[in-house]
Amino acid sequence: MELLKEIGIIGASHGWVATLKNGVVCLQDDLDLPDTDPKHIPLPPIVTLPHCQTQIVTNISMSSSSPDDDEDCIVAVKFLGPQLSLCKPAQRDCKWSNIRITDPSFFSSHVMYSKRDEMFSMPASRGHYIGSWDLGRHMKEPKIQMLRLPAEDGIPEMTEREWQRLESCCTKQHYLVESLHTDETFMLKWYTESHPIANNTLNLWDHFLVLKIDKEGNAVYTKDIGHLCILLSKSEAICIPSKSNRKVKNSVYMLREQEFGIVMIDTNQKFCQRPFACSLPYYIPKRLLI
Repeated sequence: MELLKEIGIIGASHGWVATLKNGVVCLQDDLDLPDTDPKHIPLPPIVTLPHCQTQIVTNISMSSSSPDDDEDCIVAVKFLGPQLSLCKPAQRDCKWSNIRITDPSFFSSHVMYSKRDEMFSMPASRGHYIGSWDLGRHMKEPKIQMLRLPAEDGIPEMTEREWQRLESCCTKQHYLVESLHTDETFMLKWYTESHPIANNTLNLWDHFLVLKIDKEGNAVYTKDIGHLCILLSKSEAICIPSKSNRKVKNSVYMLREQEFGIVMIDTNQKFCQRPFACSLPYYIPKRLLI
């Protein structure tokens, strides 16, 4: 992990790993490939907007897997705070288009590229609406989609004590993810509770709630996403078929520093967790994206 920090890895998308050193973002082709000459794409130096910071990155996202030769491929870097930066690496006059987000509900959100809408989207901090940006009409003013959340009878059945435990969790994160194979959009609510144990380590309890969102913004809770699985890491979240990738269906794979775990969506049972030390929490190998 110390080596990864020294390299400056800030995330990944479509199998490309992004690093940030001395104010310059560089894309590198898949670390998982036995390639003696991996591709490197240096991007223009980052310009920090006034009253913003560009040292801490939330995540990155890309509109396609060909930033080296697709002139329409857009790279998005979401910094912690108001700044979102977009550029097209394959264009000769490549430069950053910097967006100042005015709504604080998006300051800590993770960005994802929606192929359905052809825009970069983020859930608001409480998951009540989605903001989307592009390099056109919605560069300065985002497209806002209010979500019609389930009525009381559509909320998952849990005891009052279970709800109180979720509300008291130290970490609550929202992720948007699309399945290109089923044309479905999901929002994951990830709740984490931590307790210190021996040797300066933490015992982590995780709980997921999954919402299925249609094109009109109607959202319904679901405990069954079929033969799909969702991978969460410091890369862009992805949703892939489970069978063809030898993964457990209807599950969430959590990849983070020092832990790998699988959570079943229907029961929230977590298993197969173990410590590890590799680049896995930072990127998802390109072979899983095919």
